[in-house]
Amino acid sequence: MEHADILLTGGTVLTLNGRLDRYAPGAVAIRGDSILAVGSQEAICARYSADTVVDCQGQVVMPGLVNAHTHMPMSLLRAMADDLRLDVWLMGYMMPVEREFVSPEFVRLGTELSCAEMIRGGTTLIADMYYFEAEVAAATAAAGLRGVCGQTVMKYPAPDAESYEESLARTRRFIEEWRGHPLIVPSVAPHAPYTCTDEILRACADLAVEFDVPLQIHILETRQEAEDSWAAFEKKVVNRVVELGVFRAKAIAAHCVHVDSEQIRLLDQYDVAVAHNPTSNLKLASGIAPVAEMLERGVRLSIGTDGAASNNDLDMFEEMRLAALLAKGATFDPVVLPAREALLMATRWGAEALHLGHLTGSLEPGKRADLIVLDHDPVHNIPHFGRDPNAVYSQVVYAGQAADVQHVMVNGRWLMRERALLTLDEARIRREAEEYARRMDAFLIAREGNVLNKLVAIGGLQQEESFEIQVKALVDGDGESLIERLLRDPAVRVVKHNHYRQYDTYFLFDDENQGRVRYREDDFIGASGEMEAVRTRLTYTIPDKAREFDEAVLLSHSRFIAPADRPLRFYREYFQAHRECEVHKDRLRWHVLYKGVLFYVNLDHVMAPKTDRRYIEIKSRTWSARDAEYKAALTSEILDEVLGIQPAARVRMEYVDLC
Repeated sequence: MEHADILLTGGTVLTLNGRLDRYAPGAVAIRGDSILAVGSQEAICARYSADTVVDCQGQVVMPGLVNAHTHMPMSLLRAMADDLRLDVWLMGYMMPVEREFVSPEFVRLGTELSCAEMIRGGTTLIADMYYFEAEVAAATAAAGLRGVCGQTVMKYPAPDAESYEESLARTRRFIEEWRGHPLIVPSVAPHAPYTCTDEILRACADLAVEFDVPLQIHILETRQEAEDSWAAFEKKVVNRVVELGVFRAKAIAAHCVHVDSEQIRLLDQYDVAVAHNPTSNLKLASGIAPVAEMLERGVRLSIGTDGAASNNDLDMFEEMRLAALLAKGATFDPVVLPAREALLMATRWGAEALHLGHLTGSLEPGKRADLIVLDHDPVHNIPHFGRDPNAVYSQVVYAGQAADVQHVMVNGRWLMRERALLTLDEARIRREAEEYARRMDAFLIAREGNVLNKLVAIGGLQQEESFEIQVKALVDGDGESLIERLLRDPAVRVVKHNHYRQYDTYFLFDDENQGRVRYREDDFIGASGEMEAVRTRLTYTIPDKAREFDEAVLLSHSRFIAPADRPLRFYREYFQAHRECEVHKDRLRWHVLYKGVLFYVNLDHVMAPKTDRRYIEIKSRTWSARDAEYKAALTSEILDEVLGIQPAARVRMEYVDLC
């Protein structure tokens, strides 16, 4: 008789393998970190003996569940700000709190809290993407869970990186450190096409291909993302991502709520796995993913919870059930996505989506011993029918609960026995999580009057490029000779020319750290000198400059814009500023390429406050700190070598300073 370390006997064994073998009563033999054999109780017990024999009578033995998309540290933000519009939730609460609190310690604790919840709910494999992902990986491994951990990269400054170059460098170090770990697979996680430039997406794909690791990305979670992609690129989101070569990597696309038939075909063609997040998509009113069509087209489907801040739990039983019900309700077809397929999405298909199907996701000899044992006889799951072989899948998916999970094993190691966690100090985690909640509450209460919060609350806010290079200089006369000199330079090519009259109202506050808000009306002036169109918008800026490069060439912090769809009177009453400042100017603007780089050149005649002064202003924008230095150098070249403006003529001011 062969020796095994552990025998699980007497339960209903659901292998979820390719043949969907079931054994009742069945048994599983385990040695070390792997499964030795799976079969009937009679056959396994006749062949194997073990030091530990676990009686699973009245229970279901099955593969652990796979949470194919989540953000584990965000469990510390659970229920912090619910029932809000997505932009208010994200930019008014999540992003400010993350900027203030997210640290390696925050990330580790949030991951531990999520691991405790997911072990209790029978999840054994997760796909995570967040900041400080090395801390996520360390906490996940210490808890004993298997994880595909993605370091986030995006164009905005993040809690763990001021620029995307820094994020990429951190990602490379993370991959090098964690490659080959028995539980953790490091991955690259460009946040989303709308938060990444073409350069960032290409660089992330290159890195994933170089190390042969997965790439995780959010795709088409909202309808707005689809509309914005078409407006900015005249391309559908998936088409753009394909053209940039992102799907050269082993890609896992989260959400895919608003993919159309063409994009679904592309996902299938490029073997992209999709992580469906039904609860989060409903709670944030994002919509319902076309799961039925994706199944029909052959797209690899899995299920995720998303983060606890937008779900609000990490219960994969709830996600399986909702995925099956939503698919039926959306198509008016009760046979779409039956329970068996929903369970496959949360087990073997999920593991395959994460490129770990050779190791886990089903109970088969040679695969890792990642499994759970469920109570099959709770009152909410009685009676049992044996006529239909699929009835057991229905019982697990439609009636099963996270509380039914009795034992959890990953890599041959018990993580929970008889509902007792074995690898985590739950009492400590609870205490420390509550302390974070008290600190975050205090932070939010103290900033209820924050100007940025007020902007977010009225909707439509979006972040522009993180850095703006800007320089102003006084000009003699009307400045036309300077412009002629610029436009004649062989290194300059004019892309566009506009004429505006701009009427700015600045709202200024006692606390300068609050920033300031500018209400602007842009009157577009046509060739005849008549106004042809009007645009109004709000701009929020931080007054401090991030850096001065060379004689008043300034690098500004990030800024936010929002449409101004209400009258000026409304904003006066809404912001209740300490004081206001009016600046009116006539602006001639040229969009020019200088040595292939886009600059905005403004020739401004300031009319209010009343002055005869004219200024030339040169601006450029960027998401990259390195690119900012390069553009600052080019700006100085334009001033010195092309325009011949002496450093003494440059001014360190904004137009609001004239007030």
